[in-house]
Amino acid sequence: MGIDALIEGWNLFATPLAIGMTIFGCFFGLIIGVLPGLGPLMGIILLLPAVLHLPPVAAMGALIAIFVGGSCGGAVSAIVLRIPGTPIAAATLLDGYPMAQKGRAGEAIGLAISASAVGGILGGVILIALAPVLADFALRFGPPEYFALTLMGLIAIAVVGREAPLKGFITGILGLLIATVGTDAISNAQRFTFGYFELSSGFHIVSIVVGLFAVSEVLFQVRGGGLTDVPNVPRVRISLFSLVLLFKHPFNLVRSSIIGTFFGSLPGAGGVISAFSSYAVAKAQSRPEERYGEGAEGGVVATEAANNAAAGGTLIPTMALGVPGDASSAVLMSALILFGYFPGPELFEQNLDVAGGMFLAYIVANIALAVLGFLLTPLFLSVLRLRKVHLLPLVVMLSVMGTFALQSSIFDLWSMLGFGALGYFLRLYGFPLAPIVIGVVLGPICESNFRRSLLISRDGLSIFWEREIAFTILSVTAILVIWGLFGKGTSRWLKQKFRRAGDKVG
Repeated sequence: MGIDALIEGWNLFATPLAIGMTIFGCFFGLIIGVLPGLGPLMGIILLLPAVLHLPPVAAMGALIAIFVGGSCGGAVSAIVLRIPGTPIAAATLLDGYPMAQKGRAGEAIGLAISASAVGGILGGVILIALAPVLADFALRFGPPEYFALTLMGLIAIAVVGREAPLKGFITGILGLLIATVGTDAISNAQRFTFGYFELSSGFHIVSIVVGLFAVSEVLFQVRGGGLTDVPNVPRVRISLFSLVLLFKHPFNLVRSSIIGTFFGSLPGAGGVISAFSSYAVAKAQSRPEERYGEGAEGGVVATEAANNAAAGGTLIPTMALGVPGDASSAVLMSALILFGYFPGPELFEQNLDVAGGMFLAYIVANIALAVLGFLLTPLFLSVLRLRKVHLLPLVVMLSVMGTFALQSSIFDLWSMLGFGALGYFLRLYGFPLAPIVIGVVLGPICESNFRRSLLISRDGLSIFWEREIAFTILSVTAILVIWGLFGKGTSRWLKQKFRRAGDKVG
């Protein structure tokens, strides 16, 4: 990204409101990430309705910071309680928990926080370095290329739902069907409104995501019981000595950040594969005396640097190509659309200053992560002592208030509750929810660009293979289909490595 674009982005971001919201978002993300079962996605969803009335860069800074803080926060409960606050933190407990058992919990948490922050900053630098290439690439895009890109994002449904590809495909189709409700963008015809005026603009994306994830999570937690249980959380003090420990592993830190950025940029891969892949590489390159799986500092560095760098990597396909890699990035993308900015090549062509402001917000969020993590870890540990019976009503209250505040609409509340019930029953039978969000967000974009392409070519499909970029993207999409259906060997291998390492920890 050019200096001029960064300066313009900084001018948008460098306001007390934007910086303050970014710091608050990081703080909120850390708290949400620490609590098992919630995580950054829940944090983004809960804060989304509140930030829609803010300037775009300030709002997106807060949401990106939640993504950053939540990705790191899960390591705290993983190290102290051997309960990952987020799926990403499952790799961190392999060496973080053994360090805690040896009386080094403070060092392990400090190492995790500092590795996450530095890894995230390195990922942000890579992100900014790639921006000029993406901006140049953006100038060559028309409706056929946009269609090919969004189709690739929809195919990523099978990748996101890789544990059960068929179920992921089914929920993705459900998301596409939900997206068809409302007014047709090309013909202006009403579709599936059944005479209800409230449905003329379709279901609001916030009602959908809050219901599917927040409300269904509350129902799931209530069903699981243990509402009055209080975890036994030890008192831990964080030492700045962790920074010294971090820079004993410079090569591991840089390598893991690159691995995290790479896997984060692949739709459907995300932080979990990034963390376990980085851990596997670090373990393979380690010396025997480091004893990975028994409290090795390098294991914590590898996993935490990779997972926060992956958060930056996820912004590459989300912002530059309009292809969200997971549910969190799909919600970030939908928030950007609500502000009137369309992720993809158009963003880099017409709103490069906004993209620059968001990239800088990501780097500032990682700096805030380091400061808040070291200063407020005792507070985050005290949050772990909250009973579910007190926490879950708070989640419900925030969900209801945030959804109603959008348009002061009772219909939005009923929609939220309906999608909450739908999400609960889908989860009950093992259906993934992320593909629904991806289908809702990308479906209208894919449809409108497909129809515009047909108008250009006078109803001829040849336009999609006559244009080189569109044909290349569609070819990559075909490879994604094959990988989604048959390429499950890597996931099985990573799970086996995790189980073996977990057995050693146990």
